[in-house]
Amino acid sequence: MKNLFDILMEDIRFEEGLKACMNCGVCTAICPAAEFYDYDPRKIVYAVQSREDEEIIKLLKSETIWYCGECMSCKTRCPRGNTPGFIIMALRTLSQKLGYFTESEKGRQQLAIKRTVGENIFKYGYCAATYAVNPKMHPEQGPIWEYILENTDDVFERLGGQINGIGTGPLRKIPQDALDELKKIFDVTGGTAFFETIEDYSKKKASEMGIQFDDKGTDNDYFVEVFTANNGTHTSHENK
Repeated sequence: MKNLFDILMEDIRFEEGLKACMNCGVCTAICPAAEFYDYDPRKIVYAVQSREDEEIIKLLKSETIWYCGECMSCKTRCPRGNTPGFIIMALRTLSQKLGYFTESEKGRQQLAIKRTVGENIFKYGYCAATYAVNPKMHPEQGPIWEYILENTDDVFERLGGQINGIGTGPLRKIPQDALDELKKIFDVTGGTAFFETIEDYSKKKASEMGIQFDDKGTDNDYFVEVFTANNGTHTSHENK
């Protein structure tokens, strides 16, 4: 088997993101995530540059690679033209493919993203559809989502929307033939298999943790666990 660095180099994002890092730390200085999370993109790039499988596996299993918000501030400031955000993308993808994402609290949340944002694409043609949001799952939003759901027609009429209707406008109904074509694109490009990989590794992890796991939906213990878990060690101020 190839070493992990060579596998990462097959990802165009990694190849474009890692050029000639001199470990100056400018990316960390500009990074909004580094201000909030216990996160340092400079250290991630340094570890990757070691080309050591052991160091890369630590990253693939870590919380760290899931903190990046992909704002690409790092790209705008690097004096050597590196893009740590691209490197993070490649590391996340490899972590998912090899199943290492289940070894961290933030990594395990990939199942929640797949079953909400991911599956919304197939159901509605949108990553986020107002009518697909369960307000009880997002208490941080306060009463906003619940209000929108209760007054959907009025809200979207005032916004010029065409919610679930034929025509133009926000959240218009996507024709079934377009949804079928979208599904075929996922099938051909490997997106569907990638989703199945996340499901398979998540199911295995649920078994290890002794938590109930259902193959579909959000109404099962493992989904609730990964959606709500917070061990209180992620932000920089929590570790001081």
